[in-house]
Amino acid sequence: MKTGTLTLIPTPLSEVGELEPVAFKTLLEAATNDAENSVFVIEDLKPGRRRWLGFKLPRETIESFVQYNEHTAAEAAKDLLSKLQQGKNVFLMSDGGLPAFYDPGVELVNLCHQNKIRVTSTPFFNSISLSIALSGFSHRKFWFEGFLPIEATERQASIKNIMNLKTTSILMDTPYRLKRVLEEFQAAWGSSKKKLFVAMDLNTETEELRRGTPKELLDVINDFKREFVVIVSE
Repeated sequence: MKTGTLTLIPTPLSEVGELEPVAFKTLLEAATNDAENSVFVIEDLKPGRRRWLGFKLPRETIESFVQYNEHTAAEAAKDLLSKLQQGKNVFLMSDGGLPAFYDPGVELVNLCHQNKIRVTSTPFFNSISLSIALSGFSHRKFWFEGFLPIEATERQASIKNIMNLKTTSILMDTPYRLKRVLEEFQAAWGSSKKKLFVAMDLNTETEELRRGTPKELLDVINDFKREFVVIVSE
């Protein structure tokens, strides 16, 4: 059976803000033409319904909303995972901003990765925040390494530092260096229990999200010349 997809839907911070056009189109299509196969998840019922109606999305949909927050996440995540495994598509929204970025949605994203469920997002303007949200990794604290140095010795030192950190780390490099980055982490990996998450070509038709060890990623990624963000976590 084909599994469903978890889609993060970033929403305006202000209740009077307009929903991003692709997000609006995605939700409208799901609510009108694929309602039986779609599950809409919000943080809190009252503000979620108010926002939905403010976006001018179908009123009848608000009766089927699933509430997902710090109080309901433990049970709701299991139920949503089951629906995804049955082929339902789940659309996750917060009360404002990027879902799964420093909120309970991270638990659902993590479950999806663990169970080979596809995760994606409608457009978001910041690749770092979006990559963190899509990774499913814990990020109560994180270190932003930025672009790795060009010089080999400095690169090795940066990677060694990242491997020694207890917090989640985020790094970037130029598109043609993705394979080199993974190979450098493989050389420094040893018996580490950490995992890598690579977000490639975010918000494009060729978007690809992968989690695993450096060797596992080197084995499954076919195209290494692409925009990417790498996240390293326990």
